[in-house]
Amino acid sequence: MIDLYTAPTPNGWKVSVALEELALPYTVHPVNLGTNEQKQPWYLALNPNGRIPTIVDREADDFAVFESGAILVYLAEKTGQLMPTDAKGRSRVMQWLMFQMGGVGPMLGQAHHFRLYAPEKIDYAINRYTNEAKRLYGVMDKRLASSPFLGGKQYSIADIAVFPWLRSWQNQGIDWADHPHLKQWFDRIAARPAVQRGVAVLADARKPLHNDKAAKEALFGSAQYQKR
Repeated sequence: MIDLYTAPTPNGWKVSVALEELALPYTVHPVNLGTNEQKQPWYLALNPNGRIPTIVDREADDFAVFESGAILVYLAEKTGQLMPTDAKGRSRVMQWLMFQMGGVGPMLGQAHHFRLYAPEKIDYAINRYTNEAKRLYGVMDKRLASSPFLGGKQYSIADIAVFPWLRSWQNQGIDWADHPHLKQWFDRIAARPAVQRGVAVLADARKPLHNDKAAKEALFGSAQYQKR
């Protein structure tokens, strides 16, 4: 049994999708980001970075894993699925997983922040991160013009890592017409039953932050930087 500590965000949905794809039994423990529950001592004992998601593998002596990319690798290695076994195949998947962790997540997250949540509209920041989003989409579109999946011929944790971030394409200033190969991939991934179950986890708890001053302060304000 896996305990999944998570919230309805792209990083959280990566792990619930993977758990559904792997048919691993898991229990969801919602973490309220709007009240900084992720900064409480009990949670920091599991995840010293105070972010979601985190898993605890009860079958492995309550082994805790934080960072969504590390969780995906752990689950793939635990089950022997969603990751090639040959060195080159594994490397290709890991390259695209790192591309998501180092580029897609951080840059699209900044696009969301400055386009939607920042208290003032800063044209430089909006343009900077919208353009970077478009560049990243272009990289993936080119890759998928010659490969059915990001990591190669087989669906993998690289695809699972990227997909939840692209579900908010409108908020990132993206026009799918500019990325036809990526759009075809996106639609194929979205149609997978396990993906649909995974992104449904806590989806009802997701709410807009635009008018929630307390939640915005918890997520983006000084409380984020207090010494713990």
